[in-house]
Amino acid sequence: MYTELYITEGQSEEVHTQHEVRQLETASKMDALHDAPIRCQDIFKALPDQQRPIRVVLTNGVAGVGKTFSVQKFTLDWAEGLENQHVSVVVLLSFRELNLITDEQYSLLELLHVFHPTLQKVTAEKLAVSQLLFIFDGLDESRLSLDFTNRKLLSDVTQKSSVSQLLTNLIQGNLLPSAFVWITSRPAAANQIPPTCVDRLTEARGFTDAQKEEYFRRRFSDEELSSRIISHMKTSRSLHIMCSIPVFCWITATVLEHMLTTEQRGELPKTLTDMYSHFLLVQTKRKKNKYHEGHETSPQELTEADREVLLKLGRLAFEHLERGNIMFYQEDLEQCGLDVTEASVYSGVCTEIFKRECEIFQKPVYCFVHLSIQEFLAAVYMFHCHTNRKSEVLEDFLGIDRNEDEEYDDDDDNDDDDDAGNSFLDDFLEIVMYKSLQSKNGHLDLFVRFLHGLCLESNQRLLRGLTENRPAIIQNVVNNLKDSGVKLLSEGLKSPHCTLETLSLSGCLISEEGCTSLASALSSNPSHLRELDLSYNHPGDSGMKLLLAGLKDPGWRLDTLRVEPAGVQWLRPGLRKYSCQLTIDTNTVNTNLQLSDNNRKVTHVEEVQSYPDHPDRFDGSFQLLCRNGLTGRCYWEVEWKGWSDVSLSYRRIRRKGNNQKCWFGWNDLSWSLWFNDTDPYSVSYNKIITPISSSSSSSSVSNRVAVYVDCPAGTLSFYRVSSDTLIHLHTFNTTFTQTLYPGFRVHPGQSINQSINQSFIRHMQVALQ
Repeated sequence: MYTELYITEGQSEEVHTQHEVRQLETASKMDALHDAPIRCQDIFKALPDQQRPIRVVLTNGVAGVGKTFSVQKFTLDWAEGLENQHVSVVVLLSFRELNLITDEQYSLLELLHVFHPTLQKVTAEKLAVSQLLFIFDGLDESRLSLDFTNRKLLSDVTQKSSVSQLLTNLIQGNLLPSAFVWITSRPAAANQIPPTCVDRLTEARGFTDAQKEEYFRRRFSDEELSSRIISHMKTSRSLHIMCSIPVFCWITATVLEHMLTTEQRGELPKTLTDMYSHFLLVQTKRKKNKYHEGHETSPQELTEADREVLLKLGRLAFEHLERGNIMFYQEDLEQCGLDVTEASVYSGVCTEIFKRECEIFQKPVYCFVHLSIQEFLAAVYMFHCHTNRKSEVLEDFLGIDRNEDEEYDDDDDNDDDDDAGNSFLDDFLEIVMYKSLQSKNGHLDLFVRFLHGLCLESNQRLLRGLTENRPAIIQNVVNNLKDSGVKLLSEGLKSPHCTLETLSLSGCLISEEGCTSLASALSSNPSHLRELDLSYNHPGDSGMKLLLAGLKDPGWRLDTLRVEPAGVQWLRPGLRKYSCQLTIDTNTVNTNLQLSDNNRKVTHVEEVQSYPDHPDRFDGSFQLLCRNGLTGRCYWEVEWKGWSDVSLSYRRIRRKGNNQKCWFGWNDLSWSLWFNDTDPYSVSYNKIITPISSSSSSSSVSNRVAVYVDCPAGTLSFYRVSSDTLIHLHTFNTTFTQTLYPGFRVHPGQSINQSINQSFIRHMQVALQ
């Protein structure tokens, strides 16, 4: 669909000091009748009362309003012979591409040859007599420094210089003075071009009210659906204003179509934060449907499954929003822990812009589909940092000296007090607001608006998997809470002051009696509980009957009830009730690892084993994985001899090579416990090594360790086994976003007698108990 955008003479006031959304709101109140509309094809044509020829045109407009689309429309009409045929050559150079040239020096002629190989045969003499149009699209995306005060004059198209100097001399008319120049920019960056260099200033204002409706009617063939969407858009002033931006019309259409054509319940979004929260959920759901198979999940569960990647995207959005960057390169993604695959599957959120196959364009460029998406994800990340008390991130952003201000101390004794928590949030928002007011171009305004919107309970409920401080939910209260403790807890749930929504009593030794107490609490009017986890307990037939009957009671507010697995075996105290039998995946075993004892024992040997080739095999590191994919709770024990590791890993850990991307514990895909000859001595995750205290590791002569993982709770614990006693070594608290697989690494010996022969079996082995 092509909807023509209006470009009007003149420029709205305060465009350099207001956030772009505020500019849209201001423009919506203005009387634009005095502005003369002009087609994009006519921007270089002088008006009847203008004597001065139009050589340099600057078009500004907020992000996503259609500036690049206008450039494409102009170029297409010229190429098809419909408009501006007095122009011999149109040279389109986006700043996204120009940014890829760093320190190299080029002449203007060489620059044309590099970016447009079809112009290789064009000579300097030919350029001098041709009518050229240079279009520099996206000044706001430039990482170049345009210095118009630099007195280095260039008039020869074969003279080499920096790209910045080539551009300033071309705009000033020193190079090719007869060439037309068209520059597009967002308002905040437009003042990089001195007014004296600009012959015509224009502004792209996006869709008119009539064009907004036309967009939705063309988007949907279902007339009733388009009418409902248009009607809803008009009910919210902020949504109606934002729909001036074509890409926001797409976001609105995406969300409302999903909500109105599926069985998703809930009120249609009326605020920006609500709309963007739903958009993130819809895109995540679409990604899941495209790349994975699985059962339908609630929005919260869907978001939590992708929590790790979304928070990395949020960090990328936040860090570059601070710097004013809206496009990123691969190294930017990697600094935030993202790989290209992770970013690309979220194509509705973050997308690859282009990838040119020539010598200076070997790396792709990425950006969020719209600036407001970046601002929203940045706000989600910041709210996550606030709720999880990530002091370092907050202090760096807010400019707080930790030595002088203890406001963000993780050990604040008042954390459990509601008033103190509200005060902490109020102070946080106040400081963020103050910081945004210091911005000269208002680039943090919408970010702050989103941040305030995320404080609403309705939006927090939508994005609970991203914003909630999950360890703060009452879960795994205590392993031996039992029925008596549940009875006391249930009395608290009946209190009118209790607003608890999520309660996990998984593995708390609860039987029918405890379920009776909970059912009574859930039937009481004040109960706000919406999610209850009773897995790994023994509710029995009567307890199950009570709970399932209650779910049909309209007085209950409970949305989610988990009771599986269940059974009498879960009433046994201790972790061994979660024991699972591990099976080695023989397709992953490194060829220097020998299996024996019915594949229960792994030994590092000198001779290469004759395993068949397989893409899953570790070919450079002495490792293996088990077949067991873990998603619930699991416990197992390992006996070791020599330098070895016991680990948990995501399936997609790299198998080829012998580097940190393959090694357990040296990347963000695996967690590991390391042993030496006599003791466990450290744990590792993502290259962060944590020593184990000598008192914990050497308190037993047993060469056995135990591993316990609770995937839903995000905990992984290692223990030293001493007879029937478990001695705690270390616990990782995290969020597991994928299925986990147990793994082992068996190292070569550190001191070997040189007289031994090649068939000597090194005394390093792992035996599964």
